[in-house]
Amino acid sequence: MSPHRQTFRPVGRGGPGGGGGLSVTFDNLGEAAELELGASPAGAELGGHVSATEIVPALLDRLGERGLAATFFVEGLNAELYPDLLREIDARGHEVAYHAWRHEQWADLPAAAQAANLARGAAAFERLGLRLTGLRPPGGQLGAGGLGVLREAGLRYCSPAGAGAGEDGGIALLPFRWEHVDASCVLPPLAPARERMRGSPDPVEPAAFVAWLGGEIDRLAGEGGFMSIVLHPFMLGWLGPACLDRLLDRVAAAAGEGLAVARCAEVAERVLAEPERFRGATALDTASWAG
Repeated sequence: MSPHRQTFRPVGRGGPGGGGGLSVTFDNLGEAAELELGASPAGAELGGHVSATEIVPALLDRLGERGLAATFFVEGLNAELYPDLLREIDARGHEVAYHAWRHEQWADLPAAAQAANLARGAAAFERLGLRLTGLRPPGGQLGAGGLGVLREAGLRYCSPAGAGAGEDGGIALLPFRWEHVDASCVLPPLAPARERMRGSPDPVEPAAFVAWLGGEIDRLAGEGGFMSIVLHPFMLGWLGPACLDRLLDRVAAAAGEGLAVARCAEVAERVLAEPERFRGATALDTASWAG
């Protein structure tokens, strides 16, 4: 089954779809983030991480069975460690976007370091025949470089933490909300997100998370706007196959019910095609997974 392709029809300011726009996204790949956080054993051999060798290949099959196209925000290091997998993600109709070189906390990087990081990643992607068009900053914040670094690098969009699809100087803003991120269910610094989801700072169980997202998809269909679901391959074991299937089935059903389900790059192009409808519509969030 080929991935869904739908045309966005803006409804109201900041709403990129007839009934809303929805992107399914996956952050992190391989051992890049573990290396950055110092969680990888010293001297460990690189290139055999289970998320890249088993989890993502199986995930691609699950997405393909439902005709869903997703955006994978991966660290640039993966272009060197798992080039064939990145090519396969692209060949199967998904988007390969950028998540820093080695999952560096983006807001902690000076503007010059952000520019160098982007240039290194873009060159590595280019060697695989992949064009870098979008960034999701690890930690969710833009930091010192802001959008200027992204403009200089020729990117088309950014997906920081916040709300409301928007446009700023030729860059589409496709924010994610922490309540729509699987890691928010368990990470201590994101207890406020759990309060908003369930009225309690306690950890959220996988079934409750999927039910919450289902309600959010219903709200999106009724109110319009943009929503990005954020999952992590390393957390799919926590989510479990039954809950993952339930969530992907709900997204596939939403596509059949009028929601525009598309990759982030496609949403960005629709926003940039009519910037006056989206200009100034994004409110950035200052919260971070890192606390």
